[in-house]
Amino acid sequence: MNRIIPLVLAVALFMENMDSTVIATSLPAIAADIDTSPIALKLALTAYLVALAVFIPVSGWMADRFGAKTIFRLAILVFMAGSVACAVSNSLASFVFARLLQGVGGAMMTPVGRLVLVRATPKNELVAAMAWLSIPALVGPLVGPPVGGFITTYFSWHWIFLINVPIGFAGIWLATRYLPDTERLATPRLDVVGFLLVGIGASGLVFGLSVVSMPALPPIIGIATLISGLVAGALYFLHAHRTPNPLLALDLFRNHTFRTAVLGGSLFRIGVGAVPFLLPLMLQIGFGLTPFQSGLITFVAAIGAIGMKFATTRVFRMAGFRRVLVFGSLISAISVAANGLFTPTTPYIVIMTILLAGGFLRSMFFTGINALTYADITTEDTSKATPIAAVVQQLSIAIGVAAAGGILEGATTFHGGPLTLADFHIAFFIVAAISALASLSFVRLAPDAGSAVSGHGARSGKVIDTDTPP
Repeated sequence: MNRIIPLVLAVALFMENMDSTVIATSLPAIAADIDTSPIALKLALTAYLVALAVFIPVSGWMADRFGAKTIFRLAILVFMAGSVACAVSNSLASFVFARLLQGVGGAMMTPVGRLVLVRATPKNELVAAMAWLSIPALVGPLVGPPVGGFITTYFSWHWIFLINVPIGFAGIWLATRYLPDTERLATPRLDVVGFLLVGIGASGLVFGLSVVSMPALPPIIGIATLISGLVAGALYFLHAHRTPNPLLALDLFRNHTFRTAVLGGSLFRIGVGAVPFLLPLMLQIGFGLTPFQSGLITFVAAIGAIGMKFATTRVFRMAGFRRVLVFGSLISAISVAANGLFTPTTPYIVIMTILLAGGFLRSMFFTGINALTYADITTEDTSKATPIAAVVQQLSIAIGVAAAGGILEGATTFHGGPLTLADFHIAFFIVAAISALASLSFVRLAPDAGSAVSGHGARSGKVIDTDTPP
């Protein structure tokens, strides 16, 4: 396997993942500086995810039309511009706008990078390639919390975004030198109506869930926005069945393996997506720790995630996708619920051990679910499958953040005081229960589902190569 391609693409994931973990660690400090509340800053987190959900659907079309390598480099440049805008923001509105700009770059960066990898990698090497793609990317969450916490505590939070500038330039240079010049493909006319409906639907759903419980806004605004998003989504379903080349090819959901991977993975991500938002806030607001101290605790989850990558291929080959994903989702949900048992008297070594194990399990799950998504998808349909999987993934994480913030805001409204440790505990228990529901989807998988990718059940003990991309 040519490892240089996933490693180069991982530069983008490194920058994006480090940025997301850095901002989560620094939320209280940013909120204090721009005169808002930490919970209100969930708008900045969801704004980024809204931009991803809106612009990801056109990533496959743009990669085919203008070349994946070109779009990948342009995406890094836009993400860098958004990072600089974040650094100079001085209000909630400007910070949210800057995160939107970052999201436009991220919307093209990660999906197009994954598309390049899928097209350049034989299916029998896809799990290993996904693992190599994720290893450097996981260094972002590894160094993000302690580095971001250190910078925020002892310098200024503004510098945590400026780190992306040299990383981005390095990514553009490496992509120019090492990524293959992918062939531009004949593309149908862009589905503009579908793009608008998907954009309104995704942004309405996420923004509506985010603001419906905010005390600063009347609930009717959030409800109206949520309804408009749901109506736009319903209209897109009708539109997609009447259009020859819709923006999101919903007919792929007829594939049972693809449908299970996308929908089951989305349930899991709702719960897990809330953890990076809840945990740093609990450690700083509930425990009274500094951002640096918080980062020194939370970064161990990334260590567990990296450690799992070296065993992922063997685990799925031995046990198969169904068994690993069913038990992995349940045990991972338990590890999320365990966060709701932490108190200031809990020994830090116990907290870090549980976070380490949770990172280990979630890494295995995500690598498997990403590979399973493409297990029964033909090479010609990868550009259609990629935006669907990415949109659902980002919407799930956004819903998790919005739900977690809504639970905290609802709790403070109920008891009429500031956030308490018990409020965070309740939030962890609820999102863990949502993650556990994912196991019900994977139970319905066939025992040999995705065997062409995992190699489970192959007599030779090697992965079966049924459809090798050119």
